[in-house]
Amino acid sequence: MLPETVFTTKELPANDRFEAWTEQLGRTHAPMHLSSERAADFRGHQRVIGLGEVTVWPASFDSLVFRRTPKLIRQSDPEVFHLSLLRRGDGVASWGGRQVGYRVDDFHVNCSSRSYDISTGQDPVSIVGVEIPRAAVDFPAGRTYGVVGRRISGREGMGALLAGLLVQLSSDTSSYRPADAERLGRVVTDLVTAVFAHALEAEPHLQPETRVRTLLLRIKSFVRRNLGDPDLTPAQIAAAHHISRSYLYRLFREEGLTVAAYIRGQRLANARRDLTDPALRTLPVNAVAARWGYLRPGDFTRAFRAAYGITPRELRSQAPGPAAVDGTHIDVDAVRMTTAGLREHH
Repeated sequence: MLPETVFTTKELPANDRFEAWTEQLGRTHAPMHLSSERAADFRGHQRVIGLGEVTVWPASFDSLVFRRTPKLIRQSDPEVFHLSLLRRGDGVASWGGRQVGYRVDDFHVNCSSRSYDISTGQDPVSIVGVEIPRAAVDFPAGRTYGVVGRRISGREGMGALLAGLLVQLSSDTSSYRPADAERLGRVVTDLVTAVFAHALEAEPHLQPETRVRTLLLRIKSFVRRNLGDPDLTPAQIAAAHHISRSYLYRLFREEGLTVAAYIRGQRLANARRDLTDPALRTLPVNAVAARWGYLRPGDFTRAFRAAYGITPRELRSQAPGPAAVDGTHIDVDAVRMTTAGLREHH
């Protein structure tokens, strides 16, 4: 399990809740002036997940107004970029005369070194926040400030890849080991850097190592989206990313993998999850196999037995029958395999 702490106001007396929430967000991001129409009985819940020098913090809270002023910046500046992926509710942020509105699945970006005003709507808000040191974003600081105040979509491109990882991390940290924390932090850093670079049309300024790692993340995301295609091949994957097959093979080889092994592993992991999902118990085993690109039942059974030491039918017969698995779950094994490649040899 990743390092994690939980803070909730419901465990405090009503009169103390808002002040405690203000102090908590001051520690999580940076000191701010907060105000709320619901300050008399404020409801807020936050989990703080440590990923080395990066922090991810899913939170839900009542309507708020945030203000970070020049005076507060002079008093304390942790020099971090903050991103919020909006999961529920809406909000408006302003920097001087510029104002930007945000809706669900948008990223809001600010910086602890810049003053801002942020107002959420009347309804409670849910976000996944990220704190990342400014120095960790590996292109010129003068360029990175240009991303502050932009509305970045979490529904497409690199933004969707970052959003998917953040939702995965915030949904269940028990799937990871403590040793995964710093490697996951580097994955988040690479994706944030790539999102910033795309927003600023500054991809040429990325360090070569970051470009390679984000390319591999895009490739793996493409593979996972196309696992059901039985004709998914290295040639198709390479063409979709405008690279040669030999370069594709090299990217995976540097992680100790082959392209075929990665595809097979992802297909089998998804099939295994479906076979143990009570909601899919009536779906025939052969249909589960076809869903993940196996058109020949015999091929599926042999590959499954080799990977898990048990046949698909035997696994299904042994599976317990608790509540159905959440269908929004994102590929844990895929993220772990990505982090495994971010070792010191890079």
